[in-house]
Amino acid sequence: LTPEIIKRALETTHQGRDEIIDKILLAAIPAPRAEVSKYAPKMTSFKIDPDKIREVIGKGGSVIQKIVAESGAKVDINDEGVICIASPNGENAAKAKAMIDAIVFEPEVGATYTGTVVKILASKDKPNEDIGCFVEYAPGKEGMVHISKICDKRINKVTDAGIDVGSEVKVK
Repeated sequence: LTPEIIKRALETTHQGRDEIIDKILLAAIPAPRAEVSKYAPKMTSFKIDPDKIREVIGKGGSVIQKIVAESGAKVDINDEGVICIASPNGENAAKAKAMIDAIVFEPEVGATYTGTVVKILASKDKPNEDIGCFVEYAPGKEGMVHISKICDKRINKVTDAGIDVGSEVKVK
């Protein structure tokens, strides 16, 4: 084949491609769709702190296997902390991402969170008094609230402020 023959062949195929795009494709779909079909598989990727990789994977891969089993999404993580989530639908991908976000969550000092009281800590010395309560402010993240920070006035029991195990409270 001579260079001229190859050049003419490429020009002809280029013209054919342009004609297909102009007459067929643009007539059928004049602009890209605003949203991908709900039946299309979803891919999400984001980066976490590489020091948190161990927490996301878990002992023997137990945590990441639980995320995959509960969400129905495929989760891959590399050594730099880049996580790729593949799922048949957006809902499963969002569920897997939320589970990972909860694991790598770092609270900000001074921020306010809504949490659930998981345990009331009673005083060992004085059975009629409490020390405070433990509040789960993120999945797997708990903090203690001292009884002096629960109410503006002095109380002996956490329940005196209307707080019991399972109560939702705002914590800082």
